[in-house]
Amino acid sequence: MSLSQIKEQLLYYNYRFSFPSGKQKIFNIYLDPVSLDVLRVQSAAKPEWAKLNKFMCPNCPLEAASHRYCPLALNLVDIVDFFKNINSYDKVEITVETKDRSFKKKTDVQGGLSSIMGILMAGSGCPILGKLKSMVRFHLPFATIDETEVRTISIYLLAQYVQYKKGLEPDWTLKKLKKIYADIEVVNRNVADKLSELEKHDANVNSVVILNNFAAAVHIYLDDMNITKVESFIKEFIG
Repeated sequence: MSLSQIKEQLLYYNYRFSFPSGKQKIFNIYLDPVSLDVLRVQSAAKPEWAKLNKFMCPNCPLEAASHRYCPLALNLVDIVDFFKNINSYDKVEITVETKDRSFKKKTDVQGGLSSIMGILMAGSGCPILGKLKSMVRFHLPFATIDETEVRTISIYLLAQYVQYKKGLEPDWTLKKLKKIYADIEVVNRNVADKLSELEKHDANVNSVVILNNFAAAVHIYLDDMNITKVESFIKEFIG
Protein backbone atom coordinates (compact mmCIF):
# COMPACT_ATOMS: atom_id res chain seq x y z
CA MET A 1 0.00 0.00 0.00
CA SER A 2 1.39 3.40 -1.00
CA LEU A 3 1.83 6.31 1.39
CA SER A 4 -0.98 8.20 -0.34
CA GLN A 5 -3.32 5.21 0.10
CA ILE A 6 -2.43 4.96 3.79
CA LYS A 7 -3.09 8.67 4.27
CA GLU A 8 -6.44 8.32 2.51
CA GLN A 9 -7.60 5.96 5.26
CA LEU A 10 -6.66 8.39 8.03
CA LEU A 11 -8.59 11.29 9.47
CA TYR A 12 -6.83 14.59 8.88
CA TYR A 13 -7.06 18.27 9.70
CA ASN A 14 -4.72 20.53 7.77
CA TYR A 15 -4.37 24.02 9.24
CA ARG A 16 -2.79 26.74 7.09
CA PHE A 17 -1.88 30.02 8.80
CA SER A 18 -1.45 32.89 6.31
CA PHE A 19 0.08 36.05 7.78
CA PRO A 20 -0.23 39.61 6.35
CA SER A 21 3.51 39.52 5.57
CA GLY A 22 2.90 36.71 3.07
CA LYS A 23 4.43 34.09 5.34
CA GLN A 24 2.54 30.81 5.61
CA LYS A 25 2.74 27.84 7.94
CA ILE A 26 0.92 24.55 7.44
CA PHE A 27 0.29 21.98 10.15
CA ASN A 28 -0.83 18.59 8.83
CA ILE A 29 -2.51 16.55 11.56
CA TYR A 30 -3.30 12.90 10.91
CA LEU A 31 -5.32 10.72 13.27
CA ASP A 32 -5.90 7.00 13.53
CA PRO A 33 -9.59 6.59 12.52
CA VAL A 34 -10.19 3.97 15.23
CA SER A 35 -8.18 5.13 18.26
CA LEU A 36 -8.40 8.85 17.31
CA ASP A 37 -4.79 9.25 18.44
CA VAL A 38 -2.74 11.90 16.66
CA LEU A 39 -0.05 10.15 14.60
CA ARG A 40 3.28 11.73 15.48
CA VAL A 41 6.45 11.46 13.38
CA GLN A 42 8.79 9.17 15.30
CA SER A 43 11.87 11.24 14.48
CA ALA A 44 10.30 14.47 15.74
CA ALA A 45 12.20 16.45 18.35
CA LYS A 46 11.86 15.56 22.02
CA PRO A 47 13.08 18.58 23.98
CA GLU A 48 14.06 18.53 27.63
CA TRP A 49 11.03 20.58 28.68
CA ALA A 50 8.68 17.86 27.39
CA LYS A 51 9.90 15.26 29.89
CA LEU A 52 7.16 14.07 32.20
CA ASN A 53 9.02 15.02 35.36
CA LYS A 54 9.17 18.62 34.09
CA PHE A 55 5.71 18.94 32.54
CA MET A 56 3.62 16.70 34.81
CA CYS A 57 0.20 17.96 35.90
CA PRO A 58 -0.87 17.70 39.56
CA ASN A 59 -3.53 15.11 38.69
CA CYS A 60 -1.48 13.12 36.15
CA PRO A 61 -1.87 9.34 36.60
CA LEU A 62 1.26 8.54 34.56
CA GLU A 63 4.54 7.60 36.20
CA ALA A 64 7.86 9.07 35.10
CA ALA A 65 9.49 5.66 35.54
CA SER A 66 7.49 4.23 32.63
CA HIS A 67 6.78 7.44 30.68
CA ARG A 68 9.88 9.49 30.02
CA TYR A 69 7.99 12.20 28.15
CA CYS A 70 4.61 13.82 28.63
CA PRO A 71 2.58 12.73 25.56
CA LEU A 72 0.67 16.01 25.53
CA ALA A 73 3.87 18.07 25.60
CA LEU A 74 5.37 16.08 22.71
CA ASN A 75 2.33 16.82 20.57
CA LEU A 76 2.81 20.54 21.16
CA VAL A 77 6.53 20.74 20.31
CA ASP A 78 6.13 21.96 16.72
CA ILE A 79 3.38 24.41 17.65
CA VAL A 80 5.34 25.84 20.58
CA ASP A 81 8.50 26.20 18.50
CA PHE A 82 6.78 28.07 15.66
CA PHE A 83 4.58 30.40 17.72
CA LYS A 84 6.93 31.15 20.63
CA ASN A 85 7.86 34.56 19.17
CA ILE A 86 4.40 35.48 17.90
CA ASN A 87 1.79 37.59 19.67
CA SER A 88 -1.61 36.10 20.40
CA TYR A 89 -3.36 39.14 18.93
CA ASP A 90 -1.50 39.14 15.58
CA LYS A 91 -3.91 38.92 12.66
CA VAL A 92 -3.96 35.84 10.45
CA GLU A 93 -6.13 34.06 7.90
CA ILE A 94 -6.61 30.39 8.69
CA THR A 95 -7.77 27.71 6.27
CA VAL A 96 -8.70 24.27 7.57
CA GLU A 97 -8.97 21.33 5.19
CA THR A 98 -10.64 18.06 6.20
CA LYS A 99 -11.84 15.04 4.25
CA ASP A 100 -15.36 16.40 4.15
CA ARG A 101 -15.11 20.19 3.91
CA SER A 102 -13.02 23.32 4.20
CA PHE A 103 -13.16 26.21 6.66
CA LYS A 104 -11.66 29.68 6.38
CA LYS A 105 -11.59 32.52 8.87
CA LYS A 106 -9.79 35.81 9.38
CA THR A 107 -9.01 36.00 13.08
CA ASP A 108 -6.20 36.48 15.55
CA VAL A 109 -3.51 33.87 16.11
CA GLN A 110 -4.89 32.68 19.43
CA GLY A 111 -8.30 32.00 17.88
CA GLY A 112 -6.87 29.50 15.40
CA LEU A 113 -4.13 28.17 17.62
CA SER A 114 -6.57 27.20 20.37
CA SER A 115 -8.55 25.26 17.78
CA ILE A 116 -5.57 23.22 16.57
CA MET A 117 -4.31 22.72 20.14
CA GLY A 118 -7.65 21.17 21.03
CA ILE A 119 -6.95 18.35 18.58
CA LEU A 120 -3.30 17.89 19.49
CA MET A 121 -3.96 17.78 23.24
CA ALA A 122 -7.02 15.49 23.19
CA GLY A 123 -5.38 13.08 20.75
CA SER A 124 -1.98 13.07 22.43
CA GLY A 125 -2.36 10.05 24.68
CA CYS A 126 -2.93 12.15 27.79
CA PRO A 127 -5.23 9.95 29.92
CA ILE A 128 -7.19 12.97 31.16
CA LEU A 129 -7.67 14.98 27.97
CA GLY A 130 -8.12 11.71 26.10
CA LYS A 131 -11.68 11.70 27.45
CA LEU A 132 -12.35 14.35 24.78
CA LYS A 133 -11.24 12.23 21.82
CA SER A 134 -14.84 11.73 20.71
CA MET A 135 -14.95 15.50 20.23
CA VAL A 136 -11.89 15.27 17.97
CA ARG A 137 -13.76 12.93 15.64
CA PHE A 138 -16.31 15.69 15.08
CA HIS A 139 -13.90 18.60 15.45
CA LEU A 140 -15.40 21.98 14.62
CA PRO A 141 -12.76 24.63 13.88
CA PHE A 142 -13.36 28.01 15.52
CA ALA A 143 -16.27 26.66 17.59
CA THR A 144 -18.08 29.05 19.92
CA ILE A 145 -18.72 28.31 23.59
CA ASP A 146 -22.38 27.52 22.85
CA GLU A 147 -21.39 25.11 20.08
CA THR A 148 -18.86 23.46 22.38
CA GLU A 149 -21.43 23.03 25.15
CA VAL A 150 -23.97 21.44 22.80
CA ARG A 151 -21.42 19.13 21.17
CA THR A 152 -19.99 18.05 24.52
CA ILE A 153 -23.30 17.26 26.17
CA SER A 154 -24.79 15.67 23.04
CA ILE A 155 -21.87 13.29 22.55
CA TYR A 156 -21.76 12.43 26.26
CA LEU A 157 -25.50 11.68 26.37
CA LEU A 158 -25.12 9.53 23.25
CA ALA A 159 -22.46 7.56 25.13
CA GLN A 160 -24.84 7.15 28.07
CA TYR A 161 -27.55 5.83 25.73
CA VAL A 162 -25.06 3.24 24.45
CA GLN A 163 -24.32 2.35 28.10
CA TYR A 164 -28.05 1.91 28.69
CA LYS A 165 -28.52 -0.30 25.59
CA LYS A 166 -25.66 -2.50 26.78
CA GLY A 167 -27.33 -3.02 30.14
CA LEU A 168 -24.85 -0.79 31.96
CA GLU A 169 -25.74 2.07 34.28
CA PRO A 170 -25.94 5.38 32.38
CA ASP A 171 -25.02 8.75 33.86
CA TRP A 172 -28.10 10.73 32.90
CA THR A 173 -27.32 13.43 35.50
CA LEU A 174 -23.92 14.16 33.86
CA LYS A 175 -22.18 13.77 37.23
CA LYS A 176 -19.16 12.00 35.72
CA LEU A 177 -18.90 14.60 32.96
CA LYS A 178 -18.58 17.31 35.62
CA LYS A 179 -15.65 15.40 37.13
CA ILE A 180 -14.03 15.00 33.71
CA TYR A 181 -14.15 18.75 33.12
CA ALA A 182 -12.87 19.56 36.59
CA ASP A 183 -9.82 17.39 35.82
CA ILE A 184 -9.42 19.00 32.40
CA GLU A 185 -9.27 22.46 33.94
CA VAL A 186 -6.39 21.34 36.17
CA VAL A 187 -4.47 20.07 33.13
CA ASN A 188 -5.13 23.21 31.08
CA ARG A 189 -3.90 25.48 33.86
CA ASN A 190 -0.72 23.46 34.24
CA VAL A 191 -0.06 23.46 30.48
CA ALA A 192 -0.52 27.24 30.34
CA ASP A 193 1.89 27.70 33.25
CA LYS A 194 4.53 25.45 31.67
CA LEU A 195 4.27 27.10 28.26
CA SER A 196 4.62 30.56 29.80
CA GLU A 197 8.13 29.55 30.86
CA LEU A 198 9.11 28.69 27.28
CA GLU A 199 8.12 31.71 25.19
CA LYS A 200 8.80 35.42 24.93
CA HIS A 201 5.33 36.20 23.60
CA ASP A 202 1.89 34.92 24.52
CA ALA A 203 0.38 33.09 21.54
CA ASN A 204 0.71 29.56 22.91
CA VAL A 205 -0.24 30.44 26.49
CA ASN A 206 -3.31 32.46 25.53
CA SER A 207 -4.49 29.67 23.24
CA VAL A 208 -4.50 27.25 26.16
CA VAL A 209 -6.21 29.90 28.30
CA ILE A 210 -8.98 30.06 25.68
CA LEU A 211 -9.35 26.28 25.79
CA ASN A 212 -9.57 26.43 29.56
CA ASN A 213 -12.16 29.18 29.37
CA PHE A 214 -14.25 26.87 27.21
CA ALA A 215 -13.73 23.99 29.64
CA ALA A 216 -14.67 26.24 32.57
CA ALA A 217 -17.78 27.41 30.71
CA VAL A 218 -18.89 23.82 30.14
CA HIS A 219 -18.18 22.98 33.79
CA ILE A 220 -20.20 25.97 35.03
CA TYR A 221 -23.00 25.14 32.61
CA LEU A 222 -23.15 21.59 33.97
CA ASP A 223 -23.20 22.81 37.57
CA ASP A 224 -26.03 25.24 36.95
CA MET A 225 -27.68 24.00 33.79
CA ASN A 226 -30.26 26.44 32.51
CA ILE A 227 -32.89 24.21 30.93
CA THR A 228 -34.67 27.25 29.53
CA LYS A 229 -31.56 28.19 27.55
CA VAL A 230 -31.57 24.95 25.56
CA GLU A 231 -35.30 24.27 25.55
CA SER A 232 -35.96 26.80 22.82
CA PHE A 233 -33.95 24.96 20.17
CA ILE A 234 -34.91 21.40 21.13
CA LYS A 235 -38.62 21.97 21.77
CA GLU A 236 -39.62 19.85 18.79
CA PHE A 237 -38.12 16.81 20.52
CA ILE A 238 -39.82 17.48 23.88
CA GLY A 239 -43.10 15.86 24.84
